[in-house]
Amino acid sequence: MMATTHVGFLSFGSFLPLPSRISFSKRRPFAMAALSDDPIREWILSEGKATHITKICPVGGGCINLASRYDTDAGYFFVKTNRSVGPSMFEGEVLGLGAMYETRTIRVPRPFKVGALPTGGSYIIMEFIEFGSSRGNQSVLGKKLAEMHKAGKSSKGFGFDVDNTIGSTPQINKWTSDWIEFYAEHRLGYQLKLALDQYGDSTIYQRGQRLMKNLAPLFEGVNIEPCLLHGDLWSGNISSDKNSEPVILDPACYYGHNEAEFGMSWCAGFGGSFYNSYFEVMPKQPGFEKRRDLYMLYHYLNHYNLFGSGYRSSALSIIDDYLRMLKV
Repeated sequence: MMATTHVGFLSFGSFLPLPSRISFSKRRPFAMAALSDDPIREWILSEGKATHITKICPVGGGCINLASRYDTDAGYFFVKTNRSVGPSMFEGEVLGLGAMYETRTIRVPRPFKVGALPTGGSYIIMEFIEFGSSRGNQSVLGKKLAEMHKAGKSSKGFGFDVDNTIGSTPQINKWTSDWIEFYAEHRLGYQLKLALDQYGDSTIYQRGQRLMKNLAPLFEGVNIEPCLLHGDLWSGNISSDKNSEPVILDPACYYGHNEAEFGMSWCAGFGGSFYNSYFEVMPKQPGFEKRRDLYMLYHYLNHYNLFGSGYRSSALSIIDDYLRMLKV
């Protein structure tokens, strides 16, 4: 989601021993923090293995959350807070980061703690990774992303253990056995209804509904497996560490068709070397080009609902193009 930003992290994994494998089988794998006067400080000085905090530095964060770096004698911690939203939003992020981390493929910030703030709102504590001077090698990014998609599978179907957010928009992740049904109802349908409720946009709603009911021809001959997706992969959520290894962050994870990962490619800067390396691991399937705009549509609709009419024409144009292609 383009309007948010994130700041780099410096790893301190050597300072804080964690289980070699984190279990995410339960809905709340991370215990909620007790409401002390300062639960962030309390956790860092106990489970975080620090004895004192030397500095707290604001490091950006964007339009949704505030972000800070906590400097301690046990290393650096990255903390995001939101004074108006409860822990459920950050719980979704923790589960997503943890699921990606478990694949042992591409680097992501390791999540440590999520909890409620005593004055309202919530926080998340995670690993701080110091970013390098560039976004890293596109070829390596494509390969590692494909390896994550290949490793991260689900036996439950398409969806995720919790609903989460795409930007600040709720993202419904109800487990569904059929991908076309999931994408139509919980991705396109949700956004179209939001546009109708928010703007009274019956044109985009009605045309979008027609498209939703006629998606099947776009998937003929395609083998679709539930793959773990980052879910919001644009340039602001991609970086590299000091060793030039790619890092992805601020996810909106769910298990879906791997091609849906490229829905934000219109502002991700993926080049030929990225796709070539990706398809060496996850081979391109028939009709890939015909489905690219379909997966972009979800994000254009979300940007329309979040930021206004500047994105409406792009979303409507995609819908109309598919209606003509499918002759419906």
